[in-house]
Amino acid sequence: MQHPLIQTLPPNLLDVIGDVHGEIDALNELLRHLGYDSAGYHPNDRKLVFVGDLCDRGPDSPAVIKLVQRMVEVGNAYAILGNHELNLLRGDAKDGSGWFFDERLERDERYQPFARPIEAQRNFIFDFLNTLPLVLEREDLRIVHAAWVDQDIDMLRQVRGVSANELFVQLEKTLTSTLKANGSYQKFQEAVTMHADSLEDENCNMPFLDAIADHDEACQKGNLVKVMTSGVERRAQAPFFSSHKWRFVERVGWWNEYAEAVPVLVGHYWRQLVPIDRAAVGKGDKNLFDEIGSVQWHGKLKNVFCLDYSVGGRWRERKDQRTPGTQFKLAAMRWPERQLVFDTGETMNTTGFLSNDLSDEIYAS
Repeated sequence: MQHPLIQTLPPNLLDVIGDVHGEIDALNELLRHLGYDSAGYHPNDRKLVFVGDLCDRGPDSPAVIKLVQRMVEVGNAYAILGNHELNLLRGDAKDGSGWFFDERLERDERYQPFARPIEAQRNFIFDFLNTLPLVLEREDLRIVHAAWVDQDIDMLRQVRGVSANELFVQLEKTLTSTLKANGSYQKFQEAVTMHADSLEDENCNMPFLDAIADHDEACQKGNLVKVMTSGVERRAQAPFFSSHKWRFVERVGWWNEYAEAVPVLVGHYWRQLVPIDRAAVGKGDKNLFDEIGSVQWHGKLKNVFCLDYSVGGRWRERKDQRTPGTQFKLAAMRWPERQLVFDTGETMNTTGFLSNDLSDEIYAS
């Protein structure tokens, strides 16, 4: 029986955890600070929620997934798919996935050492991730990995009988047929072939490749699974190098257009509690939080919050022989308290929730 792609959160008090990225020690420390035991049980019957991106880049993605799976199966935790899990399900070996894909081992040397699963474990990992929904919600809260776009969510509510990966493939096939019919796909393939040796070379003088920009923007916009797991992306002004690849479309702050009353929690966007060198961890894209406080709610109504505090960059601290957690942290939000807890022990209240005239008007109506 296929799991629905939008699932209902329980009525319990919640602890919502941001992107973990294989950082098992950080996860265990965070769970300890939150008051959970190794099975995810909390004495006050709180429940855990994971916003996706459990894997890649960190030292032990298999251990993180196994722990989350165990807690989900006994009913103590809930989890959704992030773009990194989706890449695994699709067999798309991208940056940081060398722990699972042999073809990434050499290029992912920067993240080593990392644990790799045996064949039997690989099957369990795949099967578990394939059961995860894209969205969790209840009356007072919505959780999605990267973007809540109303029209895409409305479409997703009509979907039955397929996994997120199967839906992704269906939408991709339809979109590819359209792009082939109008010639965009062929131009994209030609550009990729012509620049194959330089698309992962940060030091090359990369021109702006219109064919790749047009293709990538169309593929993102036309696949609701991509939007929910990777966000809203639009054509960039110039090429930029991010996550060890040249890119021609950039992320945008969709929350500035979100006008629904229900708060949304997301991960994905590499927020910082303290300043970090984004270039040192391969992030050459625009920082969407440049003008947003480190623990501040954001968006049109100030009711969206990103919980990804860049623990996916902790490999850089280890390479530089710095204390893990100095800059890159794993965070959870206690809900409905709206309080942040970090794996390094800090506890902070979030700020600015519903702090504008427009949100006051909508919530009062």
